[in-house]
Amino acid sequence: MALAFTSSTAIHTSLSSSSYEQPKVSQLGNFQLLDQPQIPLKALNFSQRRCVVKPLNAEPKRNESIVPSAATIAAPLPEVEEKVEAEDYEKLAKELENASPLEIMDKALENFGNDIAIAFSGAEDVALIEYAHLTGRPFRVFSLDTGRLNPETYQLFDAVEKHYGIRIEYMFPDAVEVQALVRSKGLFSFYEDGHQECCRVRKVRPLRRALKGLRAWITGQRKDQSPGTRSEIPVVQVDPVFEGLDGGIGSLVKWNPVANVDGKDVWNFLRAMNVPVNSLHSKGYVSIGCEPCTRPVLPGQHEREGRWWWEDAKAKECGLHKGNIKDENVNGNRNSAVQANGSANVADIFDTKDIVTLSRPGIENLLKLEDRREPWLVVLYAPWCRFCQAMEGSYVELAEKLEGSGVKIGKFRADGEQKTFAQQELQLGSFPTILFFPKHSSQPIKYPSEKRDVDSLMAFVNALR
Repeated sequence: MALAFTSSTAIHTSLSSSSYEQPKVSQLGNFQLLDQPQIPLKALNFSQRRCVVKPLNAEPKRNESIVPSAATIAAPLPEVEEKVEAEDYEKLAKELENASPLEIMDKALENFGNDIAIAFSGAEDVALIEYAHLTGRPFRVFSLDTGRLNPETYQLFDAVEKHYGIRIEYMFPDAVEVQALVRSKGLFSFYEDGHQECCRVRKVRPLRRALKGLRAWITGQRKDQSPGTRSEIPVVQVDPVFEGLDGGIGSLVKWNPVANVDGKDVWNFLRAMNVPVNSLHSKGYVSIGCEPCTRPVLPGQHEREGRWWWEDAKAKECGLHKGNIKDENVNGNRNSAVQANGSANVADIFDTKDIVTLSRPGIENLLKLEDRREPWLVVLYAPWCRFCQAMEGSYVELAEKLEGSGVKIGKFRADGEQKTFAQQELQLGSFPTILFFPKHSSQPIKYPSEKRDVDSLMAFVNALR
């Protein structure tokens, strides 16, 4: 996926006006299409809402050859009167549980205006763009171009842009990180040691950069898509993994308008509306990702059987929706075994040359020193913790910025057998805990805020060094 944002403008009166010769699904069944693209929506009563966001007006289609990235785009912001608390979205999710995807999409676009964007992967989630188009509101679209997508997916991107008169804004992985991964482990290391590392470089980190420019995003997740990971997703939630424009946990809202829709009904909708689709679907592909990690499925197989087929079917997430994965112990109690002893078999995080991995003796020596050669910033973490995962990108970027500055950046895994020590000696309350060890003081200073974006962390360091 590559990140792309667009302002939709003129609403097409004909849903098949594009002259692009893109394979389209033939119309099946009897569907009565609306004469007007704008569909009247049932009025919703949100008397308990705590946030009022004014949508922006549609803007003319841009002609620039280079579209600003999501993290840097300077568009007028909606007026926010009061920050919405996480529990408001739990209530809103219940209120919208039986709402149609169109109603949910309209509410999302109404609430967040120019600060929300649709995540488009180049598969059946083109339905999201059609729903946004039907609301008559301006909308933005983004996609992650991993560099390893199928040619048919790129062809669909082009067809969608022409069909809706929009520009998708793509996000790309960091070239230096991709080069380091391929040079050290080859082009197909994911077949041997799992897909998470490659997805983290090519998808998760670009997505994290993009979402830092938003307050909400819209995904095509459905409950019936993936065994064990998506069966409980709500139609709207506070994102459990990523941070938004304001920084900190709870700063990003995630909308899933088709969460309660069956896959077959999504396809009935696509056929009825005669929208462009990925031609790979006609060749047996259902769930479509990167070319090396996607294959057709046989009749009767679940759609996710075509993704990372060499791995456990219960954990088939690339990291974009990592918050869906729940750890279970042998008795089926979610998360308890992991949090108790830290023995979960998950990949380590903050893994970069700019961050020093501290052992138990190393952190003890650092704690005892009263006159250090240089100050240290150390994160106490657990790799399975979703909040630690959410701040990985910020902490890695901070380490890169502070390289050569005289401040050492470190990490100490403080779960499992080390948790009691960390609680008693290192002020560990919850994960992650961030400590600054001054140059001429033995007592570390605990970072007090839940805002873990680069700017906030840098301000903390600069105030103390």
